[in-house]
Amino acid sequence: MPILTKEQFEDLAKFDSNPCVSIFIPTVRAGKDVLEEKDKINLKSQWKKAVEELKAMGYPQDKIDKMGKPVNDLMDDSDFWRHQSDGLALFLADGFSRQYTLPIYFEAFTYVADHFYLKPLVPMFNGDGRFYLLHLQLDEVKLYEATQYSIGEVKIDDLTPERLEDRVGYDYEEKNSKHKTQRNSVGANPQGTSTQHGYEAATRDRKNEILRFFRAVDKGIYEILHNDNVPLIVACQDSHFPIYQEASRYKNLYPKPVPGNPEADHDSIFGLHAAALETLEPHFRKEKDEKMKQFNDLNPSRTSTQVSEIIPAIFEGKVDTLFLQNREDIWGDYNEKMASVDVHDEKRNGSISLMNLAAVKVIQQNGKAYLIEKEFMPNKDSKLNAVYRY
Repeated sequence: MPILTKEQFEDLAKFDSNPCVSIFIPTVRAGKDVLEEKDKINLKSQWKKAVEELKAMGYPQDKIDKMGKPVNDLMDDSDFWRHQSDGLALFLADGFSRQYTLPIYFEAFTYVADHFYLKPLVPMFNGDGRFYLLHLQLDEVKLYEATQYSIGEVKIDDLTPERLEDRVGYDYEEKNSKHKTQRNSVGANPQGTSTQHGYEAATRDRKNEILRFFRAVDKGIYEILHNDNVPLIVACQDSHFPIYQEASRYKNLYPKPVPGNPEADHDSIFGLHAAALETLEPHFRKEKDEKMKQFNDLNPSRTSTQVSEIIPAIFEGKVDTLFLQNREDIWGDYNEKMASVDVHDEKRNGSISLMNLAAVKVIQQNGKAYLIEKEFMPNKDSKLNAVYRY
C-alpha cells in the first residue's frame, strides 16, 4: 500500500514556488464507479478549477499546459485508476509533480498559493499507529508491519514453518483420515448410531497438532517482536485464535482477532488491512481521547482556542497538540517577524489557510494534530483548539 513518509511530507512543506497547486479527490477501490471513471472525471473537474485560478493570477497558458501534463497523463492511464485506495493527493508546480494514492478519504478540494496545502494529510502523522498483523492459516503464514495508513510484508520464511505439515509431519492427514474411518465403521453400533470416541480422539489430536504448529510460529514471531511494544493482531479462523493465544508469548497480543475467515472474507491485503484497523479502532482512539481529556482538565493557561494566540505559540514551539475542525478553514495572514495574525472574514487574494499553516508547523515539530468533526471538538465554539507543552 502506498505510503507518504514524514520526509516526503517535510519536502512538500518546505517547497517554495509560486504558484503551487494542491488537488485532493476521493477515490474508490473497485465497483461501478471505477468502471464509470468517476475518479478521473473528478480530477478533471478539480484541475479545471486550478486552471481558472492560475489564469486569474495571470499565469501564462504555456506554463499552465506544462504544469498540467502530469494530470493529462493520469487521465490516459486506465491502469492507474484500477488501483486506487480512498483518496488521491496531487501536488504540482513549475517542473514539479508528486502524486500519492492514500487510504484517507478526501473531500474534493483545490488550493492555489505559493505553498502546498497539506492539512488533509495530518491524520498520517498524529502518532505512528504501528501494529503487526499476523495472517495465520494452517497452510500459510505471513507477517505484516503496518500503520493506520500503510502496510508491508515482513519476511519470516527462515524463522517460522510455512505450513502445519512442515511442523507436525506429512502424516497428519493420514491420521485424521484414519480417525474418520474408525468413526464411520468401528464406532457404529448395530442400531446405526455412532459412538464419539474416535471423533473425540481425532479432535484432541488435531488441536494438539495445531498448538504445536502455532508454538513453532510463535517462536519465530517472538524473535522479531519480543523487544517491540506495539499490538500484534491475528487474522485466523475464529476457532484457532484461542489456540494461538495459548501458544503466544508476545505481551502485546491483541485480545481480539480480525473477525471472519481471512481467506474467504478478505479478498486482498487491502481488505485485510481495513478489517484489522476496524478491530483496532478502540486502541487507536485511546491516545486522541486522552489528549482531548487533557485539554478539558488542564489549567486554562495551558490551552487556547484563539487563532491569534495559537499561531505565534506554534512558531515558538509551544504547542503539543492541535485539534482542527475538519472540512473548515480560517483564512488570513501571519507575519512571523511581528508574531501577528490577521484573520480575514473570507478568502481573498493573498489569503492563506491559517489552519494549514498551523497543522504543518505542528507536524514538523513532532507534535500531534487531529482533524475533528465540529460536534467532537474539545471547544465547539472554535475551529482551532491547542494544548501547550508548558
